Amino acid sequence: MRLFFREHRPLVLLQCLYHFIVNSLLLLAGFRDIGVLLYLNLLLVVFFAGYLVYQYVTRKAMYHQLTRDITSLDDALEPTGYTPLATAVSETLKKQYRLYQEELSHLEHQQAEHVLFMDRWVHQMKTPLSVLELMTEDVDEPEAASMKEELERLRHGLSMVLYTARLRSMAEDIHVSATELLPLIHAVNKEHRRYYIRHHVYPKVITDDEKVVVMTDEKWLVFILTQLLLNAVKYSSGKSDVIHIQVTSTINGVTLTIKDFGVGIPIATKNGFLINSLPVKTDDVLENQQVWGFT
Repeated sequence: MRLFFREHRPLVLLQCLYHFIVNSLLLLAGFRDIGVLLYLNLLLVVFFAGYLVYQYVTRKAMYHQLTRDITSLDDALEPTGYTPLATAVSETLKKQYRLYQEELSHLEHQQAEHVLFMDRWVHQMKTPLSVLELMTEDVDEPEAASMKEELERLRHGLSMVLYTARLRSMAEDIHVSATELLPLIHAVNKEHRRYYIRHHVYPKVITDDEKVVVMTDEKWLVFILTQLLLNAVKYSSGKSDVIHIQVTSTINGVTLTIKDFGVGIPIATKNGFLINSLPVKTDDVLENQQVWGFT
């Protein structure tokens, strides 16, 4: 209703000006029959009001469509009436919807091709990487130590590229199944043992149940664990020689917490907000503790 009045406000003002001009001309011409003049104005007002009512009734659906909140794209395709203007608006909305669908389909196709390319490229790169790792097995320590570290970093970088490329299509890439949590954690720790040794930081697994089973996507959980653990080790190096991986079973589910005792995030203020890590008192030493947990 408000949109209708805003649209016809100039027409109402023009009609008022029209009444003023007609009445002024009639009075200047010497017409003095006030009753007839009032009747004439009443007829003009009635006709104009009837015209406005007709305009609103025939375009009510269109005004409602233009002013209501749209919660889905299909809402834009509802009919807006059968007047020429309402039909034109409805056709325009349908054309925009089709154009949007075509553009979205094109972008999804490009994204799928990009993910497929990255997936194939990463797997192709893993073949020579595996060959290089086999070649380093024949090289005596410590000469091979640096080579193995760089190869490990390269393998981790390839995994990062692959997972990053899949982020936009994560919903289609998730396959949830029952997974034993402790063996998965031990596998991640074993894979990155050289990284732990190099930084002199070692994980400690704390749990009250060795047979914890969770419903998750194993591939993505390994990715998340790897990122958290590598960051925890990185910021603990030189400050602490241990990080805690705690698995706790509760009534509501399973909580996995990764806790490091590194440098933490220093106290700082930005735009009036206080940014701080969690200060924790441990063995009478105040340390900045970073805690990452999810259930």
